[in-house]
Amino acid sequence: MSFLANTPVEKMPGPYARRWWALLVLCLSLLITVMANTSLIVAAPDMTTDLGLSSSDLQWVVDSYTVPYAALMLVLGAIGDKYSRRGALVLGLLIFAGGSVMGSVVDETALVIVARAIMGIGAAVVMPATLSLVVATFPRSERAKAITAWAATSGVAVAVGPLVSGWLLEDHAWGSTFLINVPIAVLAVFGALALVPPSKAEGMGRIDYVGGLLSIVSVGSLIYAAIEGPHSGWGVGPVTAAVVAGAGLVAFVAWELRHPHPMLDVRKFALRPFTGSMLAVMFFFFGMFAVIYYATQFLQFVLGYGALDTGVRLLPLGGAVFLGSAVTGVLAPKLGVRVMVVTGMTVGTAGMFLLTQIDKGSTYGDFLVPLMMLGLALGLAISPATDTIMGSFPESELGVGGGVNDTALELGGALGIAVLGSLLGTAYRDELSDLVGNRLPAEAMETAKDSVGAGLAGAERVAQDPSVGPQQAQATVDAVHQAFAHGVAQTSLIGGIIMAAGTLIVLAVLPGRRGFVRKSAELGAVTAASEAVTVREHSGSTR
Repeated sequence: MSFLANTPVEKMPGPYARRWWALLVLCLSLLITVMANTSLIVAAPDMTTDLGLSSSDLQWVVDSYTVPYAALMLVLGAIGDKYSRRGALVLGLLIFAGGSVMGSVVDETALVIVARAIMGIGAAVVMPATLSLVVATFPRSERAKAITAWAATSGVAVAVGPLVSGWLLEDHAWGSTFLINVPIAVLAVFGALALVPPSKAEGMGRIDYVGGLLSIVSVGSLIYAAIEGPHSGWGVGPVTAAVVAGAGLVAFVAWELRHPHPMLDVRKFALRPFTGSMLAVMFFFFGMFAVIYYATQFLQFVLGYGALDTGVRLLPLGGAVFLGSAVTGVLAPKLGVRVMVVTGMTVGTAGMFLLTQIDKGSTYGDFLVPLMMLGLALGLAISPATDTIMGSFPESELGVGGGVNDTALELGGALGIAVLGSLLGTAYRDELSDLVGNRLPAEAMETAKDSVGAGLAGAERVAQDPSVGPQQAQATVDAVHQAFAHGVAQTSLIGGIIMAAGTLIVLAVLPGRRGFVRKSAELGAVTAASEAVTVREHSGSTR
Protein backbone atom coordinates (compact mmCIF):
# COMPACT_ATOMS: atom_id res chain seq x y z
CA MET A 1 0.00 0.00 0.00
CA SER A 2 1.37 3.41 -0.98
CA PHE A 3 2.19 5.86 1.78
CA LEU A 4 0.29 8.59 -0.02
CA ALA A 5 -3.47 8.62 -0.38
CA ASN A 6 -3.42 9.14 -4.15
CA THR A 7 -6.92 8.28 -5.36
CA PRO A 8 -9.16 11.38 -5.54
CA VAL A 9 -12.45 11.16 -3.66
CA GLU A 10 -14.36 11.88 -6.85
CA LYS A 11 -12.97 8.73 -8.53
CA MET A 12 -13.61 6.26 -5.72
CA PRO A 13 -16.29 3.65 -6.45
CA GLY A 14 -17.51 3.68 -2.86
CA PRO A 15 -16.86 5.36 0.51
CA TYR A 16 -13.19 5.91 1.33
CA ALA A 17 -12.07 3.06 3.60
CA ARG A 18 -9.86 5.19 5.88
CA ARG A 19 -12.23 8.15 6.15
CA TRP A 20 -12.43 8.07 9.95
CA TRP A 21 -8.62 8.24 10.20
CA ALA A 22 -8.76 11.12 7.73
CA LEU A 23 -11.30 12.83 10.01
CA LEU A 24 -8.84 12.53 12.90
CA VAL A 25 -6.19 14.36 10.84
CA LEU A 26 -8.66 17.07 9.83
CA CYS A 27 -9.80 17.57 13.42
CA LEU A 28 -6.17 17.79 14.58
CA SER A 29 -5.53 20.47 11.94
CA LEU A 30 -8.59 22.37 13.08
CA LEU A 31 -7.59 22.02 16.73
CA ILE A 32 -4.35 24.00 16.47
CA THR A 33 -5.91 26.85 14.48
CA VAL A 34 -8.60 27.40 17.13
CA MET A 35 -6.16 26.85 20.01
CA ALA A 36 -3.99 29.64 18.64
CA ASN A 37 -6.83 32.03 19.44
CA THR A 38 -7.55 30.91 23.00
CA SER A 39 -4.09 29.90 24.24
CA LEU A 40 -2.83 33.46 23.92
CA ILE A 41 -5.36 34.65 26.50
CA VAL A 42 -3.48 32.71 29.21
CA ALA A 43 -0.06 33.72 27.87
CA ALA A 44 -1.00 37.43 27.69
CA PRO A 45 0.19 38.39 31.21
CA ASP A 46 3.70 36.95 30.61
CA MET A 47 3.90 38.57 27.17
CA THR A 48 2.75 41.91 28.56
CA THR A 49 5.47 41.86 31.22
CA ASP A 50 8.25 40.62 28.95
CA LEU A 51 7.53 42.85 25.95
CA GLY A 52 6.19 45.85 27.87
CA LEU A 53 2.92 45.73 25.94
CA SER A 54 0.42 48.54 26.24
CA SER A 55 -3.28 47.70 26.21
CA SER A 56 -3.41 48.63 22.52
CA ASP A 57 -0.33 46.50 21.75
CA LEU A 58 -1.88 43.47 23.43
CA GLN A 59 -5.13 44.03 21.55
CA TRP A 60 -3.29 43.82 18.23
CA VAL A 61 -1.12 40.88 19.25
CA VAL A 62 -4.41 39.02 19.73
CA ASP A 63 -6.28 40.45 16.75
CA SER A 64 -3.50 40.42 14.15
CA TYR A 65 -4.38 36.72 13.93
CA THR A 66 -8.12 37.33 13.70
CA VAL A 67 -8.24 39.93 10.90
CA PRO A 68 -6.56 37.90 8.09
CA TYR A 69 -8.09 34.70 9.47
CA ALA A 70 -11.66 35.96 9.00
CA ALA A 71 -11.10 38.13 5.93
CA LEU A 72 -9.37 35.54 3.72
CA MET A 73 -11.31 32.32 4.39
CA LEU A 74 -13.92 32.76 1.66
CA VAL A 75 -11.37 33.41 -1.10
CA LEU A 76 -8.91 30.77 0.03
CA GLY A 77 -11.73 28.23 0.33
CA ALA A 78 -12.63 28.86 -3.33
CA ILE A 79 -8.98 28.49 -4.40
CA GLY A 80 -8.80 25.17 -2.56
CA ASP A 81 -11.98 24.03 -4.35
CA LYS A 82 -10.50 24.76 -7.75
CA TYR A 83 -6.96 23.45 -7.39
CA SER A 84 -6.70 21.06 -4.43
CA ARG A 85 -8.40 20.97 -1.06
CA ARG A 86 -5.74 18.69 0.40
CA GLY A 87 -3.02 20.81 -1.16
CA ALA A 88 -4.57 23.88 0.45
CA LEU A 89 -4.62 22.09 3.82
CA VAL A 90 -0.93 21.14 3.60
CA LEU A 91 0.13 24.60 2.42
CA GLY A 92 -1.90 26.27 5.16
CA LEU A 93 -0.34 24.06 7.84
CA LEU A 94 3.15 24.91 6.61
CA ILE A 95 2.40 28.67 6.63
CA PHE A 96 0.89 28.32 10.09
CA ALA A 97 3.96 26.44 11.33
CA GLY A 98 6.28 29.08 9.82
CA GLY A 99 4.44 31.89 11.62
CA SER A 100 4.59 29.87 14.84
CA VAL A 101 8.37 29.44 14.58
CA MET A 102 8.75 33.17 14.00
CA GLY A 103 6.51 34.01 16.95
CA SER A 104 8.54 31.77 19.26
CA VAL A 105 11.88 33.46 18.58
CA VAL A 106 11.15 37.19 18.13
CA ASP A 107 11.25 39.61 21.03
CA GLU A 108 9.74 42.78 19.57
CA THR A 109 6.06 43.67 19.62
CA ALA A 110 5.86 44.51 15.91
CA LEU A 111 7.46 41.20 14.94
CA VAL A 112 5.12 39.23 17.21
CA ILE A 113 2.19 40.95 15.50
CA VAL A 114 3.62 40.02 12.08
CA ALA A 115 4.10 36.41 13.19
CA ARG A 116 0.53 36.23 14.42
CA ALA A 117 -0.70 37.66 11.10
CA ILE A 118 1.22 34.96 9.20
CA MET A 119 -0.38 32.33 11.43
CA GLY A 120 -3.77 33.90 10.69
CA ILE A 121 -3.16 33.58 6.94
CA GLY A 122 -2.23 29.92 7.39
CA ALA A 123 -5.32 29.32 9.52
CA ALA A 124 -7.48 30.96 6.84
CA VAL A 125 -6.27 28.30 4.41
CA VAL A 126 -6.56 25.40 6.87
CA MET A 127 -9.96 25.92 8.44
CA PRO A 128 -12.20 25.94 5.33
CA ALA A 129 -10.09 23.15 3.83
CA THR A 130 -10.77 20.90 6.84
CA LEU A 131 -14.52 21.37 6.62
CA SER A 132 -14.72 20.99 2.84
CA LEU A 133 -12.62 17.81 3.04
CA VAL A 134 -14.88 16.39 5.76
CA VAL A 135 -17.92 16.89 3.52
CA ALA A 136 -16.16 15.65 0.37
CA THR A 137 -14.70 12.53 2.03
CA PHE A 138 -17.80 11.23 3.80
CA PRO A 139 -20.93 9.87 2.11
CA ARG A 140 -24.12 11.79 2.78
CA SER A 141 -25.35 9.17 5.25
CA GLU A 142 -22.34 9.82 7.53
CA ARG A 143 -21.74 13.54 7.02
CA ALA A 144 -23.82 14.67 9.99
CA LYS A 145 -21.72 12.49 12.35
CA ALA A 146 -18.46 13.70 10.81
CA ILE A 147 -19.51 17.36 11.01
CA THR A 148 -20.57 16.83 14.63
CA ALA A 149 -17.04 15.60 15.40
CA TRP A 150 -15.58 18.59 13.53
CA ALA A 151 -17.79 21.07 15.41
CA ALA A 152 -17.04 19.37 18.74
CA THR A 153 -13.32 19.75 18.03
CA SER A 154 -13.68 23.52 17.55
CA GLY A 155 -15.49 23.73 20.89
CA VAL A 156 -13.01 21.54 22.75
CA ALA A 157 -10.12 23.59 21.32
CA VAL A 158 -11.54 26.65 23.09
CA ALA A 159 -10.90 24.91 26.42
CA VAL A 160 -7.77 22.93 25.48
CA GLY A 161 -5.88 26.02 24.28
CA PRO A 162 -5.60 27.62 27.74
CA LEU A 163 -4.77 24.24 29.31
CA VAL A 164 -1.85 23.52 26.96
CA SER A 165 -0.65 27.11 27.21
CA GLY A 166 -0.82 27.02 31.01
CA TRP A 167 1.07 23.74 31.16
CA LEU A 168 3.87 25.13 28.99
CA LEU A 169 4.09 28.37 30.96
CA GLU A 170 4.78 26.45 34.17
CA ASP A 171 8.37 25.82 33.04
CA HIS A 172 8.86 27.74 29.81
CA ALA A 173 8.65 31.26 28.41
CA TRP A 174 5.63 32.47 26.43
CA GLY A 175 7.39 31.63 23.14
CA SER A 176 6.70 27.96 23.86
CA THR A 177 2.97 28.57 23.32
CA PHE A 178 3.86 29.37 19.69
CA LEU A 179 6.42 26.60 19.24
CA ILE A 180 4.07 23.81 20.39
CA ASN A 181 2.11 24.31 17.15
CA VAL A 182 5.03 23.23 14.98
CA PRO A 183 5.26 19.48 15.74
CA ILE A 184 1.47 19.20 15.65
CA ALA A 185 1.34 20.96 12.27
CA VAL A 186 4.12 18.72 10.88
CA LEU A 187 2.30 15.61 12.15
CA ALA A 188 -0.90 16.87 10.50
CA VAL A 189 0.95 17.44 7.19
CA PHE A 190 2.19 13.83 7.10
CA GLY A 191 -1.22 12.59 8.22
CA ALA A 192 -2.91 14.59 5.46
CA LEU A 193 -0.63 13.13 2.79
CA ALA A 194 -1.03 9.59 4.08
CA LEU A 195 -4.69 9.50 5.09
CA VAL A 196 -6.65 12.37 3.50
CA PRO A 197 -7.54 11.68 -0.15
CA PRO A 198 -7.07 14.48 -2.68
CA SER A 199 -10.18 16.35 -3.69
CA LYS A 200 -11.14 19.30 -5.85
CA ALA A 201 -14.22 20.65 -7.57
CA GLU A 202 -15.15 19.07 -10.90
CA GLY A 203 -16.06 21.47 -13.69
CA MET A 204 -15.48 24.61 -11.66
CA GLY A 205 -15.29 27.80 -13.72
CA ARG A 206 -13.00 30.75 -13.21
CA ILE A 207 -12.64 32.09 -9.70
CA ASP A 208 -14.42 35.37 -9.11
CA TYR A 209 -11.38 37.28 -7.88
CA VAL A 210 -13.15 40.66 -7.97
CA GLY A 211 -15.84 39.34 -5.65
CA GLY A 212 -13.13 37.76 -3.53
CA LEU A 213 -11.28 41.06 -3.24
CA LEU A 214 -14.49 42.86 -2.26
CA SER A 215 -15.16 40.23 0.41
CA ILE A 216 -11.65 40.66 1.84
CA VAL A 217 -12.02 44.44 1.97
CA SER A 218 -15.49 44.26 3.51
CA VAL A 219 -14.80 41.66 6.21
CA GLY A 220 -11.30 42.96 7.01
CA SER A 221 -12.51 46.57 7.35
CA LEU A 222 -15.51 45.51 9.45
CA ILE A 223 -13.34 43.58 11.91
CA TYR A 224 -10.77 46.37 12.08
CA ALA A 225 -13.51 48.92 12.87
CA ALA A 226 -15.11 46.61 15.44
CA ILE A 227 -11.78 46.07 17.20
CA GLU A 228 -10.24 49.53 17.03
CA GLY A 229 -13.38 51.68 17.43
CA PRO A 230 -14.52 50.45 20.87
CA HIS A 231 -10.93 50.14 22.11
CA SER A 232 -9.34 53.38 20.93
CA GLY A 233 -12.35 55.55 20.16
CA TRP A 234 -14.22 56.26 16.96
CA GLY A 235 -11.62 58.43 15.30
CA VAL A 236 -10.81 58.78 11.62
CA GLY A 237 -9.36 55.28 11.22
CA PRO A 238 -12.23 53.19 12.64
CA VAL A 239 -14.91 55.39 11.08
CA THR A 240 -13.22 55.18 7.67
CA ALA A 241 -12.94 51.41 8.04
CA ALA A 242 -16.64 51.16 8.91
CA VAL A 243 -17.59 53.21 5.85
CA VAL A 244 -15.32 51.10 3.63
CA ALA A 245 -16.88 47.93 5.07
CA GLY A 246 -20.39 49.17 4.30
CA ALA A 247 -19.51 50.33 0.80
CA GLY A 248 -17.59 47.12 0.13
CA LEU A 249 -20.54 45.00 1.24
CA VAL A 250 -22.93 46.86 -1.08
CA ALA A 251 -20.47 46.52 -3.97
CA PHE A 252 -19.95 42.82 -3.18
CA VAL A 253 -23.68 42.05 -3.24
CA ALA A 254 -24.19 44.02 -6.46
CA TRP A 255 -21.25 42.31 -8.16
CA GLU A 256 -22.21 38.81 -7.03
CA LEU A 257 -25.80 39.21 -8.24
CA ARG A 258 -24.58 40.00 -11.75
CA HIS A 259 -21.58 37.68 -12.01
CA PRO A 260 -22.14 34.38 -13.89
CA HIS A 261 -19.84 32.51 -11.48
CA PRO A 262 -20.06 34.42 -8.19
CA MET A 263 -17.64 33.81 -5.34
CA LEU A 264 -20.72 33.46 -3.13
CA ASP A 265 -24.26 33.23 -4.45
CA VAL A 266 -25.83 35.84 -2.17
CA ARG A 267 -29.32 34.60 -3.16
CA LYS A 268 -28.76 31.86 -0.60
CA PHE A 269 -29.47 34.42 2.13
CA ALA A 270 -33.08 34.49 0.96
CA LEU A 271 -33.38 30.85 2.09
CA ARG A 272 -34.27 30.54 5.75
CA PRO A 273 -32.34 27.35 6.70
CA PHE A 274 -29.09 28.85 5.44
CA THR A 275 -29.53 32.33 6.92
CA GLY A 276 -30.85 31.07 10.25
CA SER A 277 -27.91 28.70 10.63
CA MET A 278 -25.42 31.44 9.74
CA LEU A 279 -26.94 33.76 12.35
CA ALA A 280 -26.88 30.99 14.95
CA VAL A 281 -23.15 30.37 14.46
CA MET A 282 -22.39 34.10 14.56
CA PHE A 283 -24.46 34.91 17.66
CA PHE A 284 -23.26 31.87 19.57
CA PHE A 285 -19.56 32.50 19.09
CA PHE A 286 -20.17 36.20 19.82
CA GLY A 287 -21.01 35.15 23.38
CA MET A 288 -18.68 32.16 23.73
CA PHE A 289 -15.42 33.93 22.85
CA ALA A 290 -16.29 36.91 25.04
CA VAL A 291 -17.00 34.72 28.07
CA ILE A 292 -13.70 32.85 27.66
CA TYR A 293 -11.96 36.21 27.32
CA TYR A 294 -13.13 37.66 30.62
CA ALA A 295 -13.63 34.44 32.61
CA THR A 296 -9.96 33.61 32.06
CA GLN A 297 -8.92 37.05 33.30
CA PHE A 298 -11.11 36.72 36.39
CA LEU A 299 -9.63 33.33 37.26
CA GLN A 300 -6.08 34.64 36.88
CA PHE A 301 -6.23 38.20 38.19
CA VAL A 302 -9.02 38.10 40.78
CA LEU A 303 -8.89 34.52 42.04
CA GLY A 304 -5.13 34.31 41.62
CA TYR A 305 -4.90 31.02 39.69
CA GLY A 306 -1.78 30.34 37.71
CA ALA A 307 -1.80 29.70 33.97
CA LEU A 308 -2.00 25.90 34.30
CA ASP A 309 -4.64 26.02 37.04
CA THR A 310 -6.71 28.34 34.87
CA GLY A 311 -6.48 25.96 31.91
CA VAL A 312 -7.50 22.99 34.05
CA ARG A 313 -10.55 24.87 35.28
CA LEU A 314 -11.75 25.45 31.73
CA LEU A 315 -11.74 21.72 30.94
CA PRO A 316 -15.36 21.12 32.06
CA LEU A 317 -16.38 23.34 29.16
CA GLY A 318 -14.72 20.90 26.75
CA GLY A 319 -16.36 17.93 28.44
CA ALA A 320 -19.75 19.60 28.13
CA VAL A 321 -19.13 20.12 24.40
CA PHE A 322 -18.68 16.36 23.98
CA LEU A 323 -21.86 15.71 25.94
CA GLY A 324 -23.84 18.18 23.85
CA SER A 325 -22.45 16.73 20.63
CA ALA A 326 -23.46 13.20 21.69
CA VAL A 327 -26.97 14.40 22.53
CA THR A 328 -27.43 16.30 19.28
CA GLY A 329 -26.19 13.30 17.29
CA VAL A 330 -29.08 11.28 18.73
CA LEU A 331 -31.81 13.91 18.89
CA ALA A 332 -31.22 16.07 15.80
CA PRO A 333 -32.56 13.44 13.35
CA LYS A 334 -35.69 13.07 15.51
CA LEU A 335 -36.38 16.66 16.55
CA GLY A 336 -34.93 18.61 13.65
CA VAL A 337 -32.40 21.39 13.26
CA ARG A 338 -34.56 24.23 14.56
CA VAL A 339 -35.25 22.55 17.92
CA MET A 340 -31.61 21.65 18.51
CA VAL A 341 -30.18 25.02 17.45
CA VAL A 342 -32.69 27.11 19.40
CA THR A 343 -32.39 24.85 22.47
CA GLY A 344 -28.62 25.19 22.39
CA MET A 345 -28.77 28.95 22.03
CA THR A 346 -31.28 29.17 24.89
CA VAL A 347 -29.03 27.14 27.19
CA GLY A 348 -26.03 29.29 26.23
CA THR A 349 -27.99 32.50 26.83
CA ALA A 350 -29.05 31.26 30.27
CA GLY A 351 -25.40 30.51 31.07
CA MET A 352 -24.46 34.05 30.08
CA PHE A 353 -27.17 35.52 32.33
CA LEU A 354 -25.90 33.43 35.29
CA LEU A 355 -22.63 35.37 35.06
CA THR A 356 -24.49 38.56 36.00
CA GLN A 357 -24.30 37.24 39.59
CA ILE A 358 -20.50 37.51 39.67
CA ASP A 359 -19.14 39.81 42.38
CA LYS A 360 -15.93 40.35 44.32
CA GLY A 361 -16.59 37.32 46.52
CA SER A 362 -17.30 34.90 43.67
CA THR A 363 -15.31 31.70 43.40
CA TYR A 364 -14.54 29.27 40.61
CA GLY A 365 -17.78 27.45 41.44
CA ASP A 366 -19.73 30.50 40.27
CA PHE A 367 -18.13 30.11 36.83
CA LEU A 368 -18.32 26.33 36.59
CA VAL A 369 -22.03 25.97 35.81
CA PRO A 370 -22.16 28.83 33.25
CA LEU A 371 -19.08 27.44 31.48
CA MET A 372 -20.59 23.95 31.34
CA MET A 373 -23.86 25.38 30.05
CA LEU A 374 -22.02 27.19 27.26
CA GLY A 375 -20.12 24.02 26.34
CA LEU A 376 -23.31 21.96 26.31
CA ALA A 377 -25.00 24.64 24.21
CA LEU A 378 -22.18 24.63 21.67
CA GLY A 379 -22.42 20.86 21.32
CA LEU A 380 -26.19 21.02 20.84
CA ALA A 381 -26.38 23.91 18.37
CA ILE A 382 -23.30 24.27 16.22
CA SER A 383 -23.05 20.94 14.41
CA PRO A 384 -26.68 21.02 13.10
CA ALA A 385 -26.17 24.63 12.00
CA THR A 386 -22.86 23.80 10.30
CA ASP A 387 -24.37 20.74 8.61
CA THR A 388 -27.17 22.94 7.23
CA ILE A 389 -24.74 25.58 5.96
CA MET A 390 -22.56 23.00 4.19
CA GLY A 391 -25.63 21.29 2.75
CA SER A 392 -26.50 24.59 1.08
CA PHE A 393 -23.51 24.33 -1.28
CA PRO A 394 -22.96 22.01 -4.24
CA GLU A 395 -19.98 19.67 -4.30
CA SER A 396 -18.05 22.16 -6.43
CA GLU A 397 -18.28 24.86 -3.74
CA LEU A 398 -17.48 22.99 -0.54
CA GLY A 399 -14.43 25.17 0.15
CA VAL A 400 -16.57 28.28 -0.24
CA GLY A 401 -19.15 26.71 2.07
CA GLY A 402 -16.47 26.03 4.66
CA GLY A 403 -15.20 29.58 4.26
CA VAL A 404 -18.69 31.01 4.77
CA ASN A 405 -19.30 28.92 7.90
CA ASP A 406 -15.89 29.72 9.36
CA THR A 407 -16.18 33.42 8.55
CA ALA A 408 -19.45 33.53 10.50
CA LEU A 409 -17.74 31.75 13.40
CA GLU A 410 -14.67 33.96 13.44
CA LEU A 411 -16.59 37.18 12.77
CA GLY A 412 -18.92 36.40 15.68
CA GLY A 413 -15.99 35.67 17.98
CA ALA A 414 -14.08 38.79 16.95
CA LEU A 415 -17.12 41.01 17.42
CA GLY A 416 -17.85 39.40 20.79
CA ILE A 417 -14.37 40.08 22.15
CA ALA A 418 -14.29 43.58 20.62
CA VAL A 419 -17.77 44.75 21.65
CA LEU A 420 -18.16 43.00 25.00
CA GLY A 421 -14.46 43.46 25.80
CA SER A 422 -14.90 47.20 25.27
CA LEU A 423 -18.00 47.26 27.49
CA LEU A 424 -16.08 45.34 30.13
CA GLY A 425 -13.25 47.88 30.03
CA THR A 426 -15.65 50.82 30.31
CA ALA A 427 -17.57 49.30 33.22
CA TYR A 428 -14.30 48.45 34.99
CA ARG A 429 -12.87 51.96 34.58
CA ASP A 430 -16.06 53.70 35.72
CA GLU A 431 -16.45 51.50 38.79
CA LEU A 432 -12.76 51.82 39.71
CA SER A 433 -12.99 55.61 39.51
CA ASP A 434 -16.00 55.57 41.84
CA LEU A 435 -14.31 53.24 44.34
CA VAL A 436 -10.85 54.84 44.45
CA GLY A 437 -11.68 58.48 43.78
CA ASN A 438 -8.65 60.71 44.35
CA ARG A 439 -6.89 58.43 46.83
CA LEU A 440 -4.25 57.43 44.27
CA PRO A 441 -1.76 59.64 42.42
CA ALA A 442 -3.14 60.66 39.02
CA GLU A 443 -0.49 58.71 37.10
CA ALA A 444 -1.07 55.53 39.11
CA MET A 445 -4.82 55.90 38.67
CA GLU A 446 -4.56 56.24 34.91
CA THR A 447 -2.41 53.12 34.77
CA ALA A 448 -4.80 51.18 36.98
CA LYS A 449 -7.76 52.07 34.75
CA ASP A 450 -6.11 50.56 31.67
CA SER A 451 -6.87 46.92 32.61
CA VAL A 452 -7.23 44.64 35.61
CA GLY A 453 -3.64 43.45 35.16
CA ALA A 454 -2.38 47.02 35.04
CA GLY A 455 -4.45 47.83 38.12
CA LEU A 456 -2.83 45.05 40.16
CA ALA A 457 0.64 46.00 38.90
CA GLY A 458 -0.08 49.58 39.94
CA ALA A 459 -1.09 48.39 43.40
CA GLU A 460 2.27 46.63 43.75
CA ARG A 461 4.07 49.87 42.93
CA VAL A 462 1.90 51.75 45.42
CA ALA A 463 2.88 49.24 48.12
CA GLN A 464 6.54 50.13 47.57
CA ASP A 465 5.87 53.86 47.92
CA PRO A 466 6.55 54.88 51.56
CA SER A 467 4.29 57.93 51.20
CA VAL A 468 1.26 55.72 50.50
CA GLY A 469 1.77 52.48 52.39
CA PRO A 470 0.60 48.86 52.24
CA GLN A 471 -2.92 49.58 53.54
CA GLN A 472 -3.66 51.86 50.62
CA ALA A 473 -2.15 49.29 48.27
CA GLN A 474 -4.44 46.56 49.64
CA ALA A 475 -7.41 48.89 49.31
CA THR A 476 -6.42 49.42 45.66
CA VAL A 477 -6.24 45.67 45.08
CA ASP A 478 -9.70 45.23 46.60
CA ALA A 479 -11.05 48.05 44.45
CA VAL A 480 -9.54 46.54 41.28
CA HIS A 481 -11.07 43.14 42.07
CA GLN A 482 -14.47 44.66 42.82
CA ALA A 483 -14.40 46.85 39.73
CA PHE A 484 -13.52 43.94 37.45
CA ALA A 485 -16.21 41.72 39.00
CA HIS A 486 -18.69 44.55 38.44
CA GLY A 487 -17.52 44.78 34.82
CA VAL A 488 -18.01 41.03 34.30
CA ALA A 489 -21.55 41.18 35.70
CA GLN A 490 -22.54 44.22 33.63
CA THR A 491 -20.97 42.86 30.46
CA SER A 492 -22.70 39.50 30.94
CA LEU A 493 -26.02 41.30 31.23
CA ILE A 494 -25.52 43.09 27.91
CA GLY A 495 -24.10 39.94 26.31
CA GLY A 496 -27.05 37.91 27.58
CA ILE A 497 -29.52 40.41 26.13
CA ILE A 498 -27.74 40.30 22.75
CA MET A 499 -27.70 36.48 22.76
CA ALA A 500 -31.37 36.37 23.79
CA ALA A 501 -32.23 38.68 20.90
CA GLY A 502 -30.16 36.49 18.60
CA THR A 503 -32.00 33.38 19.81
CA LEU A 504 -35.36 34.99 19.06
CA ILE A 505 -34.15 36.04 15.61
CA VAL A 506 -32.91 32.53 14.83
CA LEU A 507 -36.19 31.08 16.13
CA ALA A 508 -38.09 33.35 13.74
CA VAL A 509 -35.83 32.72 10.74
CA LEU A 510 -35.29 28.95 10.92
CA PRO A 511 -38.34 27.10 9.59
CA GLY A 512 -40.03 24.31 11.53
CA ARG A 513 -39.31 20.71 10.65
CA ARG A 514 -41.85 20.47 7.81
CA GLY A 515 -40.87 23.87 6.49
CA PHE A 516 -37.23 22.93 6.86
CA VAL A 517 -37.67 19.89 4.63
CA ARG A 518 -39.46 22.00 2.03
CA LYS A 519 -36.93 24.85 2.15
CA SER A 520 -34.03 22.41 2.09
CA ALA A 521 -35.49 20.79 -1.00
CA GLU A 522 -35.73 24.21 -2.64
CA LEU A 523 -32.15 24.90 -1.62
CA GLY A 524 -31.01 21.57 -3.01
CA ALA A 525 -32.71 22.33 -6.30
CA VAL A 526 -31.01 25.73 -6.47
CA THR A 527 -27.54 24.34 -5.75
CA ALA A 528 -28.00 21.43 -8.16
CA ALA A 529 -29.10 23.79 -10.90
CA SER A 530 -26.18 26.10 -10.15
CA GLU A 531 -23.73 23.22 -10.35
CA ALA A 532 -25.23 21.95 -13.61
CA VAL A 533 -24.94 25.39 -15.18
CA THR A 534 -21.33 25.70 -14.00
CA VAL A 535 -20.38 22.32 -15.46
CA ARG A 536 -22.19 23.02 -18.74
CA GLU A 537 -20.60 26.44 -19.17
CA HIS A 538 -17.18 25.12 -18.22
CA SER A 539 -17.53 22.27 -20.72
CA GLY A 540 -18.54 24.73 -23.42
CA SER A 541 -15.55 26.93 -22.69
CA THR A 542 -13.12 24.05 -23.20
CA ARG A 543 -14.42 22.83 -26.54
